[in-house]
Amino acid sequence: MTKSTPSTESFSRIGVVGLGAMGSGIAQVAIEAGLETVAFELDPTRRKPARSRIEHFLDRKVVKGRLTGDDRDRAIARLTIAEGLDEISGCDVVVEAVVEELPVKTAVFAQLDDACPVTTVLATNTSSLSVTEIAAAATHPGRVVGMHFFNPAPLMPLVEVIQGERSESWACERATQLAERLGKHAIRCLDTPGFVVNRVLIPLLNDCVRTLDDARVSPGDLDTAMKHGAGWPMGPCELLDLIGIDVHVHASEALWRQLPEPRMFPPPRLVAMARAGRLGRKTGEGFFTYDEAS
Repeated sequence: MTKSTPSTESFSRIGVVGLGAMGSGIAQVAIEAGLETVAFELDPTRRKPARSRIEHFLDRKVVKGRLTGDDRDRAIARLTIAEGLDEISGCDVVVEAVVEELPVKTAVFAQLDDACPVTTVLATNTSSLSVTEIAAAATHPGRVVGMHFFNPAPLMPLVEVIQGERSESWACERATQLAERLGKHAIRCLDTPGFVVNRVLIPLLNDCVRTLDDARVSPGDLDTAMKHGAGWPMGPCELLDLIGIDVHVHASEALWRQLPEPRMFPPPRLVAMARAGRLGRKTGEGFFTYDEAS
């Protein structure tokens, strides 16, 4: 550990860059965990809606009795929506959650590398891109790691901490500590296509959807088969609706580009659903229908 490397597990402030569904969810998890959080959205028109989205989901937890009104107010008070990326500079760890496109991510990391002290860990929430390639945009790539939260971040308990080719051990440890501070289960892995979960899950879910068509089985019956025949806690169609059909298709296509095996490519049914806007829970319709989008 170098002299400038943080040596404590405490966190005074974290940053989140990108306030789409994933970034907003990560920010929500952070403020609920008691952390001062500075969040920045590249598109100025999306900053206010992002705050409203976070407040909406906290309000729903109050209505459902999962959070008190006072705790909600304290959590919201810990959230700062930044007007510029320079406001991120005082954070211990910054989690990037912008669109899953390499040029956009590398541009953000080049800016973060300039804005933040060398002791700040810079983490990418990528689910399918190379952490090593993203880190190449930074002058100090040793402090760049992957922190792959799963969608939706407030509900899914796992975070994959990914070590790129030049990630230093202290940065990986710091990211692991943050994941645990957020109440998540953290696992460590190397920078390989799909990391751990997606490397296994994406082709498996694709196989399930192909079986859905080949066996002429209904989505409900397929889910019943996998829950009661294989011990899955949630059926594959229900899980795809929760993840988001568009999210799965995008990740599947990205994994196929790195590992061009037939099982990695998304089935036509999923591609058609994504194009039709039947994205699952967030639109109210996917394999199943829902009373309200969430």
